[in-house]
Amino acid sequence: MHRAISNLRSRLRGYALLEAMLAVAIFALGVIGLGRCISQGLVVERIQAEDARIYRLLENRAAEIEAGAVRATELQEKVAGMNGGVILTQTRREVHKQDEHGQELANLSLLTIEATWASDGEQHSRSLNLYVATSQP
Repeated sequence: MHRAISNLRSRLRGYALLEAMLAVAIFALGVIGLGRCISQGLVVERIQAEDARIYRLLENRAAEIEAGAVRATELQEKVAGMNGGVILTQTRREVHKQDEHGQELANLSLLTIEATWASDGEQHSRSLNLYVATSQP
């Protein structure tokens, strides 16, 4: 009888150990999953911050063109800054649009400002289009 009770106790201890190991494994998987979520959230936040900086750069260039500080011509320039810099490229294309009376608008161009940069070993690019009217083509 004593032997049967001893056998039962050792089995119960074995089950308790198995339950504890299973609980630790489930907890570890949860912690690993949470760590991956946090890591991905940080990556997304960094990409969002890069995009915001690039859009501010594009909007600033458009404002400089509107104010006349920068000419609305074809050009390419490197802007120092994040991850080795951003390359700003301006391309200009003549467009033929008409006003409400059917007359062609003179000297109207579509200016595309494109920002290209490298991040995490990949090339990224964003662009902004605006119409400009100039007296000189």
